[in-house]
Amino acid sequence: MIGNIVCVAIGGFFGACARFGLTGWFNRKHPAALPWATLLINLSGSFLLGVIAGSDWSQPIHLLFGTGFMGAYTTFSTFNVENVQLIRKKEWKALAIYIIASYVLGMALAYAGDLIGERL
Repeated sequence: MIGNIVCVAIGGFFGACARFGLTGWFNRKHPAALPWATLLINLSGSFLLGVIAGSDWSQPIHLLFGTGFMGAYTTFSTFNVENVQLIRKKEWKALAIYIIASYVLGMALAYAGDLIGERL
C-alpha cells in the first residue's frame, strides 16, 4: 500500500512539474489568445495515458506513470480514456451522460465558482 502511494506521489510530482514547465515555456514562446499549451498538454496526455492503459506493464509502472504522472500532467487524459472504455463496452447511454454532464455541469460549476471567487 505504501509503495503504491509512493509511486503515485513521485509520478504526481514530476507530472505537475512537467505541466508547469511546459506551460510556462510554451506561453513565453507562443503567446496567443487560445490556450495552446493546455491544449497540447491535454492532447499529448490523452495519447500517453492511452498507451499506458493499453499496455500490460506492471501495477507500479501504471501507478507511477498513469495515475501519478498523467494525473498531475492532465486529468483530461483520464476523461478521454474512460470515454474510449465506454465506447469499447458499447455503453452508449453512459457515454452520452458522462460527456454531457462533464462539459455542461463542469462549465456551470466553473462559472459558479468564478462568480463566488470574485466575491471573496
